[in-house]
Amino acid sequence: MVTDTLSTMNFDYSETQKMVAESAREFAQQYIAPHVLDWDESQTFPLEVFKKAGELGFMGVLVPEELGGSGLGYHEYIAILEEISKVDPAIGLSVAAHNSLCTNHILSFGNEEQKQRWIPKLATAEWIGAWGLTEHNTGSDAGGMNTTAVKDGDSWVLNGAKNFITHGKSGDIAVVIARTGEKGDSHGMTAFVIEKGTPGFSSGKKEDKLGMRASETAELIFSDCRIPDENRLGEVGDGFIQSMKVLDGGRISIGALSLGVSKGAYKAALKYSKERVQFGKPISEFQGISFKLADMATEIEASELLLHKAAFLKNAGKPMTKLGAMCKMYASEVCVKIANDAVQIHGGYGYTKDFPVEKFYRDAKLCTIGEGTTEIQKVVISRNILK
Repeated sequence: MVTDTLSTMNFDYSETQKMVAESAREFAQQYIAPHVLDWDESQTFPLEVFKKAGELGFMGVLVPEELGGSGLGYHEYIAILEEISKVDPAIGLSVAAHNSLCTNHILSFGNEEQKQRWIPKLATAEWIGAWGLTEHNTGSDAGGMNTTAVKDGDSWVLNGAKNFITHGKSGDIAVVIARTGEKGDSHGMTAFVIEKGTPGFSSGKKEDKLGMRASETAELIFSDCRIPDENRLGEVGDGFIQSMKVLDGGRISIGALSLGVSKGAYKAALKYSKERVQFGKPISEFQGISFKLADMATEIEASELLLHKAAFLKNAGKPMTKLGAMCKMYASEVCVKIANDAVQIHGGYGYTKDFPVEKFYRDAKLCTIGEGTTEIQKVVISRNILK
């Protein structure tokens, strides 16, 4: 999935990419597949699985080797998230959030001392990372956040709360965006790194969710939480701008998560359609079913191509805000549709927990909401094409 020049296009994975994908596939089958239903039912966040993922390099995919990471690019990152999410999208979501949000924010905007201090622990999953932008009353309107950071000598004092935070309880470290200026000012927010155990920093309510239940989602609470200025990422006032750049890459990860959901649901539906016999023949031979499968296969191919084009631009350091929004929007909407059709193909059995499509159906919807709703993606795309 690498485009070298405009005249030479290669749609095959390299040998390295194939090996990475196979490693992720084996990891998912061995350490995730046997526990999917139990984790979903109990909302268990399987910390030990993420530690194992760290040993295999899946928690520091984009981190340079000298900082303890795998030193890979976005094509490999897509392959890893896709393979894990085919088995359990909830685990894929947590791997994505750890890599793309917390770790990548520090990697992209931290100084050398900050990178050396935090990145190796994140890249190996010694520490699990969280990232806090969203608040109770400010979802898409991040500029209206109420969490504040006030300078006090050589320290900052944070007050407020964040919600819908992946790893809000289990995270060892969080990158948090707080208001240091006026509401609505895109240069009035600053990013800070806060370690677990810091006085005044705690977790709140854990959400009881429709899907993605093994991926922990909870509040972060700040009550006169004092941190040193050395925990500030970048310049004062750059937090929101940094976050938008972080989300550009994050949208590739949610697109890859969505692709995994689509492929997992499609695979289950294809298998069932060949095995289920009605009126003397497999239901896959009925046009009503075969056309659904044809649409699924086509939409998966389109999602994959958009994702890898965005990945190519990201790896090359080229502008990819528009493509990032496109691949996230399309892949996420497609995965909801494919999961829905997969349930339909299974009929009544698709509505039971005896078949995997029921869980894909519940998990899929988050993909159209997390890291920017479909509507926000359309805002980003339209602004770019109307420039």
